[in-house]
Amino acid sequence: MAKKNTILLKLVSTAGTGFYYVKKRNPKKQTEKLALKKYDPVVRKHVEFKEQKLK
Repeated sequence: MAKKNTILLKLVSTAGTGFYYVKKRNPKKQTEKLALKKYDPVVRKHVEFKEQKLK
């Protein structure tokens, strides 16, 4: 059986609220770490979310 190409990762808010999104990524095609601007409902603003390992 073949291995999965995608991994699950956690996008953690840089605002320090502890809010996070879970996203899939293919590590073979996209080697750099993700950093996306998304909405943080705790501070009610768009802030940068950085990739962290999902435990």
